[in-house]
Amino acid sequence: MQENHDTATLELTPVGEPIAPPQPGQFMMLYAFGVGEVAISVSDYLSKPDGTITHTIRDVGAVSHALHDATPGDIVGVRGPFGTSWNLHRGCGGDVVIVAGGVGLAPLRPVVLEVLADREGYGHVVLIAGARARNDFLFAAELDDWAKAASIEVDLTVDVPVQGWAGETGLVTQPLRRLTLDPQRTTAFVCGPELMMRNSAQVLIDKGVAPNAIRLSLERNMQCGVGWCGHCQLGPLLLCRDGPVVGWDVAAPLLSVREL
Repeated sequence: MQENHDTATLELTPVGEPIAPPQPGQFMMLYAFGVGEVAISVSDYLSKPDGTITHTIRDVGAVSHALHDATPGDIVGVRGPFGTSWNLHRGCGGDVVIVAGGVGLAPLRPVVLEVLADREGYGHVVLIAGARARNDFLFAAELDDWAKAASIEVDLTVDVPVQGWAGETGLVTQPLRRLTLDPQRTTAFVCGPELMMRNSAQVLIDKGVAPNAIRLSLERNMQCGVGWCGHCQLGPLLLCRDGPVVGWDVAAPLLSVREL
């Protein structure tokens, strides 16, 4: 399914042995035969009863281009799941803030689906999602359904407004700053461009949310999935093994380092 001009969602059904069920936030290594392998976060695994796992892929390189252009019946190699999860259970009984920028909504979609599947297990739930323009949002129909359901609060913002856009224009930090929350009972899940995640985390810190209650998904060049090759190293972390999801208490000192 085409989500926007450069991003598509693939539903992968196992051929033969079933795939181990992933946790929200984990990723798979997807192999396009004859092209190569790339790490892609899982964007859904709950809604299909046959073991289908869903990936939402942006066309940004040779491997992602081949996967993006796959057609029904094509065979894709799959390894995984790998990495850490969102640890959504830590938000049970409290309020949840979900902040997504661009394609960062894909790995956060399982968080929304898990919360909706057990809505009584959580307090106030807010989703703030940003995109460059109206037509760049992922899962547009679902965003409308989530907003209309009124079981979660949905705030959308764009960088470039067009005629007919009734939502907000600007950064995701704008609605986040206006948000009234109880910091002692709030867990936040954040994914998007690195600058956006740093700024969003700082807004949450300023509101009193504990650093370890802010979870981010970090992106690096993950090539092996098991911490052997070292390509995804960030300070002492190998993100394919120790991430991609980490707390802000872990991420903050690492993301503050500037290369010379």
